[in-house]
Amino acid sequence: MKYTMKTILAVTLAVSISAAFAHPGHGAEGGFAAGFLHPIGGLDHIPAILAVGLWAATFEGKARWVLPAAFISMMAIGFFFGLNTGTIAMTEQGIAASVLVIGLAASWLQRLPITAAAAMAGAFALFHGLAHGAETSGGAIGFATSFVISTAILHAAGFLAGAVLRQNVWMTRSLGTAIGSFGLYLLLA
Repeated sequence: MKYTMKTILAVTLAVSISAAFAHPGHGAEGGFAAGFLHPIGGLDHIPAILAVGLWAATFEGKARWVLPAAFISMMAIGFFFGLNTGTIAMTEQGIAASVLVIGLAASWLQRLPITAAAAMAGAFALFHGLAHGAETSGGAIGFATSFVISTAILHAAGFLAGAVLRQNVWMTRSLGTAIGSFGLYLLLA
């Protein structure tokens, strides 16, 4: 368990060093590589996407697949909307709110019905998709395909952390609360 916590702490610190935010005005382009790096390069995407996986690990059976699937599906819809219309007002605030709410939900709302959890995750995923779509400058299909892949990988990492920490409720709550606290920081920054 000590090695796992050291690894989680090291990854968290490494990610928090980056000042990159993955949204309009930050130089993203189209294509497969840019799409793959987009969620990974944004301090506001990573914690929300990891928190979805963390939260999914609190559910049982097939319900564990619902949250990541809802997030990815709605993010793809948001992407195509953002690609065609650009970003909408409050996109950044919606992404920051997703970090806050999904992080806290992963740690404290473990008895929420899966349909409500999926609706919440999906609604916030729209903002992430809008940001991805608004930033794409070309190669939209490759960009979309690859950001879906990297998002799924981040969901899996969050799920793995949740599965490892599942026996220790307070560790899960601490990690989710830390993610939520970072979301509050993003909202107030």
